[in-house]
Amino acid sequence: MQTQRLSLIEKVGFSLGDAASNIFFQSFILYITMFYTDVFRLPAESIALMFLITKIWDAVNDPMMGLIADRTNTRWGKFRPYVLWGAIPFGILGVLTFTTPNWGITARLIYAYITYTLLMMAYTVVNVPYSALMGVMTPNTHERTVLSSYRFFAAFFATLLVQSFMLELVKAIGKDNPAVGWQWAMTIFSSLAVILLFITFFTTQERVHPPKDQKTSIRHDIMDLLTNKPWLLIGAATIFQLIYICMRGGAIAYYFKYFVKDQQIAGLGTLSWQRLSSGFLVTGTITTIIGVLLTTRISKVFGKSTTYATLLGIAGIATACVYLLRPQDVVAMFVLQAIISFSVGPVSVLQWSIYTDAADYSEWVKGRRATALVMSASLFALKLGIALGAAALAWILGLYGYQPDQEQTARGLLGIRMVNSIYPAIFALIGSVFMFFYPINKATLQRMEAELIERRKKEGSDAVL
Repeated sequence: MQTQRLSLIEKVGFSLGDAASNIFFQSFILYITMFYTDVFRLPAESIALMFLITKIWDAVNDPMMGLIADRTNTRWGKFRPYVLWGAIPFGILGVLTFTTPNWGITARLIYAYITYTLLMMAYTVVNVPYSALMGVMTPNTHERTVLSSYRFFAAFFATLLVQSFMLELVKAIGKDNPAVGWQWAMTIFSSLAVILLFITFFTTQERVHPPKDQKTSIRHDIMDLLTNKPWLLIGAATIFQLIYICMRGGAIAYYFKYFVKDQQIAGLGTLSWQRLSSGFLVTGTITTIIGVLLTTRISKVFGKSTTYATLLGIAGIATACVYLLRPQDVVAMFVLQAIISFSVGPVSVLQWSIYTDAADYSEWVKGRRATALVMSASLFALKLGIALGAAALAWILGLYGYQPDQEQTARGLLGIRMVNSIYPAIFALIGSVFMFFYPINKATLQRMEAELIERRKKEGSDAVL
């Protein structure tokens, strides 16, 4: 049985879209909380509340975008046009979000609410269709896993760029004015993101289409989603996975700035906390990429859900071990970072491949397909995890008495250590447990794929070439 195989150009072109989005995604995870506390000068508690309140709109906005995309029909397809149309607004809002107006604290807080909310909306407009695109480029589940590996290899390359150059650009451009540095650093990165999204649009193609007699009832689509057990489990796991990633990722800069500080390293001299933090993140990205490259081999042996659950659990255990380290234990920090990041690599790849399988499962069981709704609800789970992780980080720092740009109290340092170790580890382990109950194993996946291909053949679909 022959199914669609994608060309190298199409795989790379598709992957660049995630590189574009990951420029912003990594900025959210690694720097936005510290930007708001230390540059924008907002209270940690206000930031935590903002992250939570903005998710109320996302709860409506994300599924709505999925419903709209599923009902879009153009000569370019259902999903590709949004990647093109949303690119420039996405880039502009990225710059505005990291721009600090010289206003009073109340006006700055309102500005933060507006720009952050609009940026999240632009993220939705681009990423719901982009995520759904992987499910309609090919019906082959193995090819999707390969495509997902390309996607995340590009995403982690973008991560490497952000981790390596963001703080250095902010420092070089802004000098004694970090607000100017952040604005222009994000202008550079946002411009790159827009170009990459354009490339994705021009190099990809949609091939899998809904059944010809499918009725597009919004109520049926939503009920299909809410009764889709595989989606419910991967959605719950995603929320806890992203709380883990965002809390830990956002805590790293605080950890090095206030706990590790500048360190004397044998053979390297004294390294600043910024240099150590960037090196720490780059080490993680390199080992993550190694994990991404091995994802297909590992998941073929153990299955997608088992690989996801096991590696997320390992990452959680290694993260908890960070609590035991002292400021001078820099080598041990980097070793644990390598273990954690290698484990997280396949998890991030498999997450989206599993979501497209969940969309197939709905079509297999219900006879209806709503790829963009599944992916939009999945994106909401991801954004909810990001918001909860960032909010929890800000809230916990405030609870422990964190004060920006000051020597921290013993309690403040304890809070910084906890949000970099024990607290995120708990969420990683919870996410791992959910996926041990995931019902689609390797045998079910193969049967589902074969039956759907046969069904599409009978319908005369061009999903099988």
